[in-house]
Amino acid sequence: MKKLICASLVMSSVLCSLAYADTSTLKPGLWENKVIKNVVDGKDMSAKSAEMMAKYQQAMEKMTPEQRAAMQSHMAMASGSPGTVRICISAAMAANHGALPEAQSHCAPASVSTSGNKMSFTLNCTRDGRTTVGSGERMINGDSISTHVNMKMTDSHGTRTMEMESEMRYLGSDCKGIKPLDQIMK
Repeated sequence: MKKLICASLVMSSVLCSLAYADTSTLKPGLWENKVIKNVVDGKDMSAKSAEMMAKYQQAMEKMTPEQRAAMQSHMAMASGSPGTVRICISAAMAANHGALPEAQSHCAPASVSTSGNKMSFTLNCTRDGRTTVGSGERMINGDSISTHVNMKMTDSHGTRTMEMESEMRYLGSDCKGIKPLDQIMK
């Protein structure tokens, strides 16, 4: 259960980092997302997340190149340096501000406001019996994007609060065999 929560948090961080990106800075290609802060119900999960990423990287290193490519393609991401995840953004996603097609997205922006390179937003998501509401800020600096998000998730297990900070960095137009996120989530 804890592994599922941590894996879910990593993916949530990636999706929240993408949720409200600006077209002028979100380029198609390979991006690296690093979770800086990950607090769940007041408990710092950063060490647990880093431990999970290290185990994932170790498992990937033991796989054959074919197995590794299949796993990366299936998960729509690959581990980069310790504590990071690499994802591929398609040209369609970049042109659509990083949003997944409506049929794949379960989040609706309640509000978005921009001032210079700072964007503030609220979100409201429903998926598989889980409701997530929250707010966040994004700072855009060239090929890097810093995001801070506060969320409250409610499902059949109860309610959890989360606070996440992450940084995304553009690595280049070549996704190095990683399938774009919108293609994986069809």
